[in-house]
Amino acid sequence: MTAGTAEHEGAAGDGPGPDRTDGDAPRERRREQHGWYAYDFACSVYSTSVVTVFLGPYLTSVAKAAADAEGYVHPLGVPVRAGSVFPYAISASIVLAVVLMPLAGAWADRTGRKKPLLAVAAYTGATATCAMFLLDGDRYLLGAALLIVANASLAVSMVLYNAYLPQIAAPEERDAVSSRGWAFGYASGALMLVLNLVLYAGHERFGLSESEAVRICLASAGLWWGAFTLVPLRRLRDRGAPREGHAAQPGGWRQLVATLRDMRRHPLTLSFLLAYLVYNDGVQTVISQASVYGSEELGLGQTTLIVAVLLVQVLAVAGALWLGRLARTRGAKRVVLGSLAAWTAILAAGYFLPAGEPAWFFALAAGIGLVLGGSQALSRSLFSHLVPRGKEAEYFAAYEMSDRGLSWLGPLVFGLAYQLTGSYRDAILSLVAFFVLGFVLLARVPVRRAVAAAGNPVPDRI
Repeated sequence: MTAGTAEHEGAAGDGPGPDRTDGDAPRERRREQHGWYAYDFACSVYSTSVVTVFLGPYLTSVAKAAADAEGYVHPLGVPVRAGSVFPYAISASIVLAVVLMPLAGAWADRTGRKKPLLAVAAYTGATATCAMFLLDGDRYLLGAALLIVANASLAVSMVLYNAYLPQIAAPEERDAVSSRGWAFGYASGALMLVLNLVLYAGHERFGLSESEAVRICLASAGLWWGAFTLVPLRRLRDRGAPREGHAAQPGGWRQLVATLRDMRRHPLTLSFLLAYLVYNDGVQTVISQASVYGSEELGLGQTTLIVAVLLVQVLAVAGALWLGRLARTRGAKRVVLGSLAAWTAILAAGYFLPAGEPAWFFALAAGIGLVLGGSQALSRSLFSHLVPRGKEAEYFAAYEMSDRGLSWLGPLVFGLAYQLTGSYRDAILSLVAFFVLGFVLLARVPVRRAVAAAGNPVPDRI
């Protein structure tokens, strides 16, 4: 993109353009917002029931059924420990997502048509999730392939979903709208998890084997995802192609490189993204490793861990709405900084948790739930203010890559800390560095000046 074009798009006096809320009637905007919330309600069940609870243990058991006497499976002739199939599939899905997200963002911004690609990504992921019902016997390769497709599809759909936020919410509304989206997602995750647990815990009464119950739980998440995606596809609308005079945009990885180069013209936006990358890496690692910490270090059973996940989901709804309200009077940046301080305290408390006592682990889960949704929702709304006009999808592709595609350093630090010390307590404490450094980096970003530099109106509170 040429320098002149970037300046034209980011100028404060620029015309409304197709990618903002200018001219939208409040009633029409609210209708779109309700449709937008529905996609979080649709897809969050995949992250909760499939990735967090059921698929990891089940796919590992399927891989072990296919393993040789030494515990190895041999995809494409390569020896792989059966217990590594699930994490390797997650890693492969991240690689595929990193390839696809810039393509999706570039296409959406170039054509102005996010909704068709959102539909393709959502229904590809939902179909792959439904097909997980077929994972019986020793079909670990099918399971790994479906996981890769579903995970990558979710990542692509979230790029497009997040890019709608500046279109459907005025600057002063975005903290509340983003927080409600997260709350809807956590509410659906909790509801689906309750239904799944009823089926799983009582599978014998329903005349099902344990394997059949798990497969139904997996497939039901795909059905839920697909069914509720109909709502945003009916209510969200595309604003059309970019304004006349915009330079043609390159595609795919060339677009990602162009986006990063353009961010150098907006160094304050880039500074925020760096801070988010650091502290979000810590958040994602806590989410993914909390169950390992609970089972291996604290000696807690599977039922306790599942109840803790459900507790996080329920309290994350309240936490997202509470911190969203707090942002109205305190400003989103200040509330996010407060949440990072709370994350640091939670990890410090986690270091001292006594083994074999679920009540203390539930208290830790409650703390995580209260800050989890709010810190994520307000980070998203803050970033939406820092995106230049007409570049929503490509900038949110970079944002989503930092969320999903680059969250590898935290698990690496966690693993190295455990390898060097042999203690999961030391490993969990090592994650404090991500929140402390993220706090310092975010505190140094002059957000009001960053919003103005991106050519956007500065809210009274931010």
